[in-house]
Amino acid sequence: MKDLGPTRDRCEVLCQACNAANPSDHEYCVRCHQRLMVISGGWDEEDLIAFEATGEEQLSFDEHLLERISILEEVVKRTTGSVRQIFGGLKRLEQKLLVNHTGITSLREVLASKGTVGREEWGERWEAQLEDQLLGLERRERFSRDRGAILALFSGRHRRRFQKLLEEAEFALAACDVERAMGALEVAFALDPGNHPLALLIGETWFNEGDAARARGFFEAVLAAKPRHYEGLVYSGVLAYELGETARATERLEAAVGWYPDAFLPHFSLGAVHASAGCLAPAVASLSRACELEALPQANYLLGCCLYQLGHTTQAIRRLEAAVATDPGFEDAFHVLGFACLDRAWNRKAHDAFRRALRLAPSRLRFEELHQLLESPGTAPAKAPVASSPATPAAHNDTARWLARARNALAGGRTRNALSCCRQALAREPENPELLVSYAMVCLELERPREIQAVVSKVLDLDTGERLRTTACTTLIEALRSEGDHREGIRVGRRLLAESTSNFTRTLANYELAWSLAELGEDLDEALACARGALDTAPDELRRLPLAALGWVHYKRREFEQAVECLSRSTELLPSPANLTRLGMALLASGERDEARDVLRQARALDVRIAPLRDRVVECLKDSTRLLQTAANKPRT
Repeated sequence: MKDLGPTRDRCEVLCQACNAANPSDHEYCVRCHQRLMVISGGWDEEDLIAFEATGEEQLSFDEHLLERISILEEVVKRTTGSVRQIFGGLKRLEQKLLVNHTGITSLREVLASKGTVGREEWGERWEAQLEDQLLGLERRERFSRDRGAILALFSGRHRRRFQKLLEEAEFALAACDVERAMGALEVAFALDPGNHPLALLIGETWFNEGDAARARGFFEAVLAAKPRHYEGLVYSGVLAYELGETARATERLEAAVGWYPDAFLPHFSLGAVHASAGCLAPAVASLSRACELEALPQANYLLGCCLYQLGHTTQAIRRLEAAVATDPGFEDAFHVLGFACLDRAWNRKAHDAFRRALRLAPSRLRFEELHQLLESPGTAPAKAPVASSPATPAAHNDTARWLARARNALAGGRTRNALSCCRQALAREPENPELLVSYAMVCLELERPREIQAVVSKVLDLDTGERLRTTACTTLIEALRSEGDHREGIRVGRRLLAESTSNFTRTLANYELAWSLAELGEDLDEALACARGALDTAPDELRRLPLAALGWVHYKRREFEQAVECLSRSTELLPSPANLTRLGMALLASGERDEARDVLRQARALDVRIAPLRDRVVECLKDSTRLLQTAANKPRT
């Protein structure tokens, strides 16, 4: 508070909250009832004479400190009260969350016990919903952050209509209805085509949704209003590249580099575009600058690839090693690193790089290979699953259609769609053993091993033939091995071998045992015996499997000549990327470096999981999280 000035008859005090005048002997304000702050002591005769003579208040340094301390005490007191209230609210919220979580967990247990919803399906849907909610929250926060700027820059004629559309978009985003929100924002943009913050918001949203064509027009509108806009230049360059307009992409990204020479993303994007077009020298220059600004594994990988193609092998190795040091799961980088080390005759480092790449993609039978096990030798594939209980022909046809859709979705890389199609088929024939085994195969292909055990247990409980039981157990062992649970896989394999009555079952049981024992590495003699036993009983259509297992066991035993022989025979029957990689590693270990390089290049060419450089560039450029993070760190223009 502040004294209004002393008088000989009366001293009034100004309230620090509402500025009301109060008698000096009052403790609380007469108007707002706030506690009055005392900032100085009483007035004596000398003070009054000095005040009347100079017209100024003479305050000592001690009185000034007392005033400041009093203010701070009041602030701390109020802050303490607020913190106490917040802490109490958080504690109550924590208790409510615990109660809700317990209720939801109980509901999941009840539904799982009744067979209504499985644990894995529950978890998958929970994660999907959580991802959607988090994405919706991010969109709402972005909209709230930019709404003030959008309204401030409105220059149209229908401001009230514009505000209502923004409110409609906000409500739609709160309900996670992106289509309705974008519809409202696009109508609002039509009312104010020069509103570049609104255009940027719509363009970024469509970019993240994967609609490049719709996003591009809004980024062009941003650049029409602000030709030097950072996000507008970068986004439009990336989209032009994605739409196949390399020259336009280069022009936009070069402009971004010119205006923002210290930003990572323009240099990286420009270098990636040059690399994809085969312009390696300018690509190296741009990517080197990008790595100086931010050494991301993608940037080091692309730079390493360009240096390797230019013949600068040592520099390429250095960059690729930096990429895998930052991202130990970067399988492509390990492959290129292995080839670069081969060119330098660093056989041991090359071998280690290919071994680590192989470890990132553990060997397992693919969906098509497992599906062939369901077919009897010499017969055509079944047109529809064989039902274990009576069903109508329409149900059979419907089930077969859904299963065919699942296979087509797998072939097209639409993994979630494949799983959904299999579940639709199972909903029509839940006790169909062949369909259950196919569902387990899809789960293995999609790396969902936890669901497989329950499905296989259900198949084994049904009255099925030996071929179906063997294929189901094989799928389970493959899933266990991909998870690193070799001991459980060995237990299932030994049980399958003990119950076998045909060469088909004995071959697959010994094959899986040999492979799991070799990966475990504790009893390679037993692994060798199992591999030889599988080869002795293998039908012609399965012979490549025990040959591959036998070759890998020999490799583990450091018997490289026998490994090369067996793996060569296996790849002659049916070449696969994994077996060709193992053959290349065996050749490399036996000193055949040139042959190893040829075989490994053939393995890389066959592996559909390894994207070519252009596709890898697109993947890096479409990393929207990195793009948004980098753009957010750059001041808007």
